[in-house]
Amino acid sequence: MSIIENHKTDGEPFCDNPKLKARDVCVFYGEKQAIFDVSLDIGANEVIALIGPSGCGKSTFLRCLNRMNDTIDICNITGDILLDDENIYAPKVDVVPLRARVGMVFQKPNPFPKSIYDNIAYGPRIHGLVNHRDELDEVVERSLQRAGLWNEVKDRLHAPGTGLSGGQQQRLCIARTIAVDPEVILMDEPCSALDPIATAKIEELIDELRENYTIAIVTHSMQQAARVSQRTAYFHLGQLIEVNPTDMVFTTPQHALTEAYITGRFG
Repeated sequence: MSIIENHKTDGEPFCDNPKLKARDVCVFYGEKQAIFDVSLDIGANEVIALIGPSGCGKSTFLRCLNRMNDTIDICNITGDILLDDENIYAPKVDVVPLRARVGMVFQKPNPFPKSIYDNIAYGPRIHGLVNHRDELDEVVERSLQRAGLWNEVKDRLHAPGTGLSGGQQQRLCIARTIAVDPEVILMDEPCSALDPIATAKIEELIDELRENYTIAIVTHSMQQAARVSQRTAYFHLGQLIEVNPTDMVFTTPQHALTEAYITGRFG
C-alpha cells in the first residue's frame, strides 16, 4: 500500500479564524487529476506557506483560490472554496471583483508597459474606486509606501515601470495588487527570479503586510517558508500531506513524507 493512499491530512488543516476555507477540492486537467480532496483553512492575517516538490500541485491549488484556473479550458474543479463563508465558485460570483478581493503576485515580475504611476492607478480606475485625481494620487502613494517602494520611485512616477530593477518590479506588482484594497494576497514563488537582497526586502514586506492582509505563498525555498510563515502546508503528488505551525513542520514533522522532503531525501 502506498504511503499516501487514502491519506487524511496530518496536523492542523483547520483554524479558529479562517478567511478562506477549501473543502474536498479536486482539480482535473482533462482526464488527469492534479489535486486530490484538499481541505484547508487559511486564517485571517496569517501567512501560510505551501511547499513541496516540483509538480506536487501547490501552485495549482493556489490558483484555485481566486479562480485563475478558470483561464485554462481543460481545467475542472470540484469541491468548495469559501471566502468569508461565501462559495467563490457559486454561479452568481463575478470573477472580476473576486480577483480584486483575492489578488495575486506571480513568479516573474510582470509590470504593465506603463508608467510606475499608471501601473498602480490601473486597478482603482477600472474598479471605480476613486472619483478624483487627488484620491488617485493618495492611493498610488499609499500603495507604494506599503510596498516599501515610495522613497525609491517618488521622483520618477512617470517613468516606465519596466525600467525598474527586478526586485523593484516585484514590489511594484505587490503595490499594484494592494492598490485595489484586497483582503487576501496570493504569491506564487514571488522571489524565485530575485537576488538575495531583493528577496530579503520582499520577505520583510510580507511580514509587514500580514497586519492588513491574509497571505498564502507558494515557495520552493524551505528557508523562506520558515522565515515568513506562521503555518506551513506540505503537498505531495497532488495531496495535502501535512499542515502545522511552521516551526513544528521544520523541527518535528508528523508525516514520513514531510520529514523526507525537509531533510532533503527527495524533492
